[in-house]
Amino acid sequence: MKYKTLDTQAFNYSIVASDLGAETVHSYVGHEPSGRLFNEICLDGNGKPHNPMINSGAIIVTSLIKKGMTMSDRFDFVLQEYRKLAGGEHVGFDNATFLSERDAADRNYALSYYMKENDCFPTGTKSLREELDLYFQLCSLETNCDTLSVMAATLANGGVCPLTNERCVSPQPCRDVLSLMYSCGMYDLSGKFAFQVGLPAKSGISGVMIVVVPNLMGIALFSPPLDRTGNPHRGVVFCKKLIEKFSFHNYDSLLHADSLKLDPRRRVGNRDTELVVSLLFASKNNDTETIRRMYLQGTNLEVADYDGRTALHIAASEGHESLVRFFLFVAKVNHNAKDRWGRTPLDDARLFNNASVVQLLESHRPRKTSFHNCELDQISEDSSSETANSTYSSSESESDFPLDDDTEAAGLEDRLNVLPQISATNAFITKERGDHPTFNRSTSWDTGADQARISAIEVSFI
Repeated sequence: MKYKTLDTQAFNYSIVASDLGAETVHSYVGHEPSGRLFNEICLDGNGKPHNPMINSGAIIVTSLIKKGMTMSDRFDFVLQEYRKLAGGEHVGFDNATFLSERDAADRNYALSYYMKENDCFPTGTKSLREELDLYFQLCSLETNCDTLSVMAATLANGGVCPLTNERCVSPQPCRDVLSLMYSCGMYDLSGKFAFQVGLPAKSGISGVMIVVVPNLMGIALFSPPLDRTGNPHRGVVFCKKLIEKFSFHNYDSLLHADSLKLDPRRRVGNRDTELVVSLLFASKNNDTETIRRMYLQGTNLEVADYDGRTALHIAASEGHESLVRFFLFVAKVNHNAKDRWGRTPLDDARLFNNASVVQLLESHRPRKTSFHNCELDQISEDSSSETANSTYSSSESESDFPLDDDTEAAGLEDRLNVLPQISATNAFITKERGDHPTFNRSTSWDTGADQARISAIEVSFI
């Protein structure tokens, strides 16, 4: 299998940032795209290399590797870290490439002396030649596409090698290196590549290129013909075609996509299972907000687990009265659902001595009820709806249900709440001047001068 030299800048940064911390590394090198050629002799406004993905930044990052060790030990340390990233796969050294790099190093020497003049190197750096030799050695590491794809997948997996399950890069440095690859990893094509492809990537002049789809996979490409920006031409074209077919761009909408792109990350066949688990756990934890959100999204709140237990069974067992009210009066779930043992939510509430829930569920059972001459004249159950009409006797004195101030209106509402069939739909209590209060099943009402104050409560009769 043919071996290729690596572009090591991204991996060197992740190793050093995991060792020293991102804050220390970025006290010597910046974060921003340079907008210049990758080997141009320039610094940012703070007198630092623009980012770790260009030559000047990569040289500074290399100078931070294990400063207390000898040159040979520093190289061995990095080589072992690379093999950890690769899951034990082959990572070797190409001496011919090293000699070639060192013989054509005038530009890199010029960069290094310019940075030394501007105090860019860490304190204690003695020999630029040694630092550059280590840099050239790391640029001469070689591997194949299989191994390189594992290294890219380690970055996609949050710094954990997918083959060995070993932590190789700390979480924050892994996130940081992907951010830098996204904004600075493709030389002078970085901005356009981020716009068109929208994935972290890093290329090298050997024709090697890695692409990371976070939380999914790493891709390694090898295509020696380079374009005018120094990137593998066919590798860039491949990435564009990949994004045309799959929803891998960072900003592809997965919720409201109007294209025919495929999304391999979308799991098929277990959505209903996840829905039941989420619903039942939310019910157990009395998570009303989650239940309300699921209700508004159109989720069927009557789904049951393998034992036939619904979210109402769970809420009744746990004694979550407010959640039981939501299920009964807002979601209007079946309050008499039976599990595999024939038990209803009311049975569970009784079993666990949840008196308030027992009272609530018992009062929810349909039956004819009267309250201060307020009668449920008719209760009918069919497949579509249950209705009841209720009126107050015209002979009733107005003092029984006064609505002249807010306090007394609230008292009426409290008394109505004990009726067994109260839920949240549009029904209003009105009091016209000189008349007695009546139930007016309407979604709108007049509050003009011809009427007294209207006290509205949301009531329906099942």
